[in-house]
Amino acid sequence: MTAFSLQPFGDPHPDITITGTLEREGNQLAIAYTVSGHLDQVMIPSPSLPTRQFDLWEATCLEFFLGQPHQPHYWEFNLSPAGHWNVFHLEAYRQGLQEVEGITELPFHVHHQQTALTLSLTFDLNQIMGASPPLDMGFCAVIQSPEQSLSYWALCHPGSEADFHRRDSFILGL
Repeated sequence: MTAFSLQPFGDPHPDITITGTLEREGNQLAIAYTVSGHLDQVMIPSPSLPTRQFDLWEATCLEFFLGQPHQPHYWEFNLSPAGHWNVFHLEAYRQGLQEVEGITELPFHVHHQQTALTLSLTFDLNQIMGASPPLDMGFCAVIQSPEQSLSYWALCHPGSEADFHRRDSFILGL
């Protein structure tokens, strides 16, 4: 099991921590995020009937990206604490964005307490690739404050702007 911690890009940002774990067994990924601290500084959408939606990153959203080493294409996964989700495939850096239609549901679990929000997901990579290839992964989050401002969190921020699509931010290898 690999643990990770997300760092905010710049200021201001809520007084929270975002940590997680990643585990891979064959083509099964188990991912868990924990947002803890002053959750009163975070807009957490209420649970609702999970649906595939676009633009989840415009509000509080936990995300991960995965690619294969030395390949330009990659996948983007968006997970809202409300239960909404989406999965995209990109041909190269911010190019050829396509919704992955073969994935018709992405069940994950959200548990919201006063000082912690946890989100966990088990995903079968066979839905998008075969044969247990090596992976490069990036984990990130968009956090909306009660004032409606957004903060951006990632494993690292290698550029002068928050940009989750940069392949040099996919720093966890499996």
